Amino acid sequence: MRDRGVAADAFSYSTLLAALTRAGHLDHALTFLPLMESDAVAPDLVLFSNLIHLALRGGDAPKALALFSRLRAAGIRPDLKAYNAAIAAYCKSDLLRDAKRLLLHDIPADGVAPDAESYAPILAALARRGRHLAAVSLFSHMRAVARVKPDLSVFNIVLNAYGQLDLARDADRLFWSMRRAGVPPSVVTYNTMLRVYGDAGLFGEAVHLFGLMCSAFDANGGGGSVVKPNIVTYNTMISIHGKSLEDEKAGSLVQEMQANGIQPNAITYSTILSIWVKAGKLDRAAKLFEKLQESGTEIDPVLYQTMVVAYERAGLVSQAKRLLRELREPDQGIPKETAIKILAGAGRVEEAAWLFRRAVHTGEVKDPSVHRAMMGLFAKNRRHRSVVEVFDEMRKLGHLPDSETIAITMNAYGKLKEFDKAAVLYRALREEGCVFSDRVHFQMLSLLGAQQDFEALEQLVGELSHDPSIDKRELYLVSADVYERAYRFDEAAQIISQIRSSSDFRVQKLR
Repeated sequence: MRDRGVAADAFSYSTLLAALTRAGHLDHALTFLPLMESDAVAPDLVLFSNLIHLALRGGDAPKALALFSRLRAAGIRPDLKAYNAAIAAYCKSDLLRDAKRLLLHDIPADGVAPDAESYAPILAALARRGRHLAAVSLFSHMRAVARVKPDLSVFNIVLNAYGQLDLARDADRLFWSMRRAGVPPSVVTYNTMLRVYGDAGLFGEAVHLFGLMCSAFDANGGGGSVVKPNIVTYNTMISIHGKSLEDEKAGSLVQEMQANGIQPNAITYSTILSIWVKAGKLDRAAKLFEKLQESGTEIDPVLYQTMVVAYERAGLVSQAKRLLRELREPDQGIPKETAIKILAGAGRVEEAAWLFRRAVHTGEVKDPSVHRAMMGLFAKNRRHRSVVEVFDEMRKLGHLPDSETIAITMNAYGKLKEFDKAAVLYRALREEGCVFSDRVHFQMLSLLGAQQDFEALEQLVGELSHDPSIDKRELYLVSADVYERAYRFDEAAQIISQIRSSSDFRVQKLR
């Protein structure tokens, strides 16, 4: 079409990009955005929303956020669908304050009414961070202030939060109120409550609820809306019996689940192995593990880690080393990416590094989580050059790094005294649309201070002071600390003085 001198219009681009996004070709679709700009065709809200959702479904949250930033830069007002996708992407990138800013400030400012899907990712992110009290508080705001009706996922998150806060009775009341609210519990809800009861030591309540599930399902013949116990249900109950030192009952549940057509998985076996190890039945655990290996059962990281730790705690170091050695062998049936993450999780630097480099050479490392695991391992062991090398390998594959990965890499550059490379990386990724946490920005300030480049530092502080997503007070405190560490006490004192004298402080030129 373009070869024939026919200019594409908005309809042409929308049709093409919609087809590409439906087919899952996000990267190919994005290559057409510069062509749209050259043809003076502006992407619309629908197109941006489709691209953002596709990036999010593909697990590429940084790319989703970059697209959302381009949407807003184009002057397009996001709708609820776009806002919800951006909130989810912020949460996946662990940029929780930015997600909350969208929910509590930007969405109301645009006159958009949030729904349960708006709250769920933030509640889940708070739970992942262990900020369960904040999750419960946001849940209260959701119901009392925003008047948003919770959906099933929200109920499940808050039930878990109550459990983590040792508020099992509050969880119990919320659980039994769900049907009155028109939200029938799912198997996930039941499993959550079983775990809450188990963590609280309310083993009787857990056994009672499990019995209700089984009897209701049997009485109904498996039909209707009755919830059927699944593998997670049985694994949770096996773990509960282990906590109550009932290892024989735990073993009996494995037989029961098999009789009900539910095959044990790696978590089932690792839980049983852990219970037997704690009960002093190491021989029994070792025989089960060997049997699983011989039968060709898929051995996942959890199962391997369980036996490695069990052998080490029992003083059987040679057995633990044998298992770790097996991970390096290519004929064991374990994917190299899985083996690398097992070794990294076990803190085995040399073994993980050897296998990672071998897998990279053969093109067998494609999952960015493997790169992140190796970068975390190298950073923990102060192998800063290796951190940078892994990051470069990650970039070669076209992965857009998340904020934590960027922070680890910039820290490595700082330790290597390669400040210019850190600055180039920081600027390049900002231009690519990566959304940084405050940690990354503050890290750059610290590196500029270490480099004694105070002119660049002041310029960056000035830029960041106009960014609404930055914690301004923290920004100025970090800046003052950078000056203080450089023995520039007058500038540090001036910043602190201005912070104290004005709540609307803006950094001014200091020289």
